[in-house]
Amino acid sequence: MSSHQVNFVREYIETVWNQGRTELADKYLAEDLIQHNPNLPDGRAPLVEFIDGFHKQYPRARFEVRRAAGSGDLVFLHTRFRGDPDDRGMVVVEVFRIDEGLIVEHWDVRDEIPETTVSGHEVV
Repeated sequence: MSSHQVNFVREYIETVWNQGRTELADKYLAEDLIQHNPNLPDGRAPLVEFIDGFHKQYPRARFEVRRAAGSGDLVFLHTRFRGDPDDRGMVVVEVFRIDEGLIVEHWDVRDEIPETTVSGHEVV
């Protein structure tokens, strides 16, 4: 896994998700993307449709990438997602599998960010 692939996924999050530039999705996503998010179907086209609708509903939504790493054909992101800059947000860990220069598979797990933690450490 090269730092290029980690940067590629970071660029995808910034461009397609944060900026809503879904017309560039084919630069990042395989047409037959395998989706493990339980709320999304497989394929690039349904994801683009979802992102477009999401941006209309939440125009100020953003993923803030806090950590990124790669291993083999996988890229891992640890992010803070906010639907609005004033929201506490959610912690999201995402895993992307890259093949032939495109994201071909995606997993994610999410949890609300609590006001406090027992340890005193942030979750993101």
